[in-house]
Amino acid sequence: MNGSKMTTQRKEVLTAVKNAPPSGDYVWDGQDQDDRPLTRDEMEKGVEAYRKKRGRPVSSTHKEQVSVRYSPEVLSYFRSTGEGWQTRMDTALQLLVTKHPDWLKKLG
Repeated sequence: MNGSKMTTQRKEVLTAVKNAPPSGDYVWDGQDQDDRPLTRDEMEKGVEAYRKKRGRPVSSTHKEQVSVRYSPEVLSYFRSTGEGWQTRMDTALQLLVTKHPDWLKKLG
């Protein structure tokens, strides 16, 4: 092996491209849909899809990352509820804040 990772198919394509006449632009014969060139609209949609940001979509609610210490009992309870325990913990705290704000203020 000479160290080249090119497949024979790729070599054939490159050879064909190099040997193509200068005026030999591709013209679709109208037979095979897989060989049909993209329309301008299809190309623009493809470029737009490529440029879209990847990853998790931006949430409408803003959350802030903080470092907090909880008792082992509280953590073990919420962790025992399975995947999504942090979201459930946040929901429980939101419910406590909205339903019992005066009680929370008394805790100091």
